[in-house]
Amino acid sequence: MTHALIVEDDAEAARMVAAVTSGEGLSAACAGSLLDARRQLSLQAPDLLLLDLQLPDGNGLDLLDDRELLGRPEVMVMSASAQLPPVLRNRAEGAPVHLVKPFSQAQLQAALAHHRKGPRDAVPPERFGLLVGASAPMQTVYHEIMQVAPTQFTVLISGESGTGKELVARTLHARSPRRARPFVAVNCGALSPHLAESELFGHERGSFTGADRLHPGVFEQAAGGTLFLDEITEMPLPMQVKLLRVLESGSFMRVGATSTLEADVRVVAASNRDLAQAVAEGVLREDLFWRLDVFPIALPPLRLRREDIGLLAAHLLDQIGQQEGVRRVLGAHALGALVDHDWPGNVRELRNVLKRAWVLSQGPCLAPDLLATLLRRMPPAQGGSWDRAPRGTLATGAASAVAAPLSDAGTPGGERGQTNNWLSLPLGISLAEADRRLVEATLRHHGQHREQAAATLGISLKTLYNRLRSYGAA
Repeated sequence: MTHALIVEDDAEAARMVAAVTSGEGLSAACAGSLLDARRQLSLQAPDLLLLDLQLPDGNGLDLLDDRELLGRPEVMVMSASAQLPPVLRNRAEGAPVHLVKPFSQAQLQAALAHHRKGPRDAVPPERFGLLVGASAPMQTVYHEIMQVAPTQFTVLISGESGTGKELVARTLHARSPRRARPFVAVNCGALSPHLAESELFGHERGSFTGADRLHPGVFEQAAGGTLFLDEITEMPLPMQVKLLRVLESGSFMRVGATSTLEADVRVVAASNRDLAQAVAEGVLREDLFWRLDVFPIALPPLRLRREDIGLLAAHLLDQIGQQEGVRRVLGAHALGALVDHDWPGNVRELRNVLKRAWVLSQGPCLAPDLLATLLRRMPPAQGGSWDRAPRGTLATGAASAVAAPLSDAGTPGGERGQTNNWLSLPLGISLAEADRRLVEATLRHHGQHREQAAATLGISLKTLYNRLRSYGAA
């Protein structure tokens, strides 16, 4: 879809232009100043720029110098003067369309008629908001974001760990009517069971021991904006009941309060687990699942969009170069080593491999043999909910529940019940104890490498640290 950026400080005029532009089949974003415009450009370069020249913080012409952010869009100038500035009249690529204020909807529609889908639409965008990739699966994700972002609907993002679920949530927020208000992210796996209600809904002073001041929860912190609930299946079940009540009623109470507050937030939730399986296992309430699953967005794993690896690698190396002050690029044939890997940790794993290669490289290019050596040290893909059986699935047998294979788990000195690449658990064991044994066995298998263990288990590194802390092993 062709994207238009409307830079206009008159809010009423901007709304009219946005409505007409959207009616012509374009996606539209508005900015009331040069600062706002540059923020929008950092999210998505436009195909069409409708530009007011007189802005609160400068001349709209200054925006045309931001080629790195702007790209080369078609430009329509909106000004009260019938004369274009000389710099615009003499542009090498031709003078822009000029709309003299005040102009009518019909005049705007006629101008937009000249901007129809052209050759650029045959080339998929390589970047959308904070997301990078031109593959067909990512184009589907971009289209879904564009459709749901302008609404107030709850969104449920699913995808393996490291696929970019928070980036999707932030892009949704940036393209929504709530973008000027806060975006607050909460890792549900990091919520303390004893303080979860206070963290979500806040508490009054004196409501419990240690509550020496009023504390606003994340629902208040995100007022008017977006609340991102990451790893929703890790939220304790008692809190899932309270969250469901808030989503249904649109209001909540601080701990120790006697009056309700309005929950003026858009909720975006995410999980790296198979949600149907999470409901079946009893870790996610079915009624909460249906309340969250209003508009689902499924993120593909990196192994199913290998054509994006080159784009992602270049983007990540640019970020590393900016951070470290030294730019390095992929050497000749280095991309082949990356494309051949299955990336069980997805984009997060790709970033880490590139950082290691960056540190170990002796020159400006990352050599293919160095990348191949680093990738040989990585664990093989254990599968996932996208194209293989889910990781860590428990299957009940006649005498035991057997977890996913741990290829070298049966080494001498291993935990009792762990033999021949399998971890066997006796019936009657609690789910918490089964969880603990599986986590500890997976860590042993990976030589206590926590990042690799988290990728195998299909959980985030932060969730793994929380589990270990609860076992007293952190």
